[in-house]
Amino acid sequence: MMNYDEIFMREALKAAQRAQEADEVPVGAVITCKNQIIAKAHNQVELLKDPTAHAEMIAITQATNALSTKWLEGCTLYVTLEPCAMCAGAMVLARIDRVCFGAFDPKSGASGSVVNVLGHPRLNHRPEVNTGIFATDCGGILTEYFLKKRAAKGSQK
Repeated sequence: MMNYDEIFMREALKAAQRAQEADEVPVGAVITCKNQIIAKAHNQVELLKDPTAHAEMIAITQATNALSTKWLEGCTLYVTLEPCAMCAGAMVLARIDRVCFGAFDPKSGASGSVVNVLGHPRLNHRPEVNTGIFATDCGGILTEYFLKKRAAKGSQK
């Protein structure tokens, strides 16, 4: 039996690796509809000089373009790191059915770590949330990235 959540989170991890290779914070996102990938993106904040160029935001734009609609009902978003408030808000506005993420983000996570935008009872849409899919791998790529960044910064002193 196929575990689609694991299959698609592996694809999000591949996107995160592409981000790391581009010297971006290694976060990757995939959006599926009917168990088919319709969007795949990674962080591009540094490349685009745009603080909103998170993997999730880029993937949402790709998915709405692919489906020619502003609503992503029937879709699942897979992301390697717990969404921030901006991305979680966009997921609510896009009416994504499910959000699956790997690692929790204790500094800026908006799906339970710092705040819970995705589960806020006053909002008009609350996606189903599934957490911890390949959490060790998803967190590990981030830890490795930031350790290298700190080491490089320390060697410049």
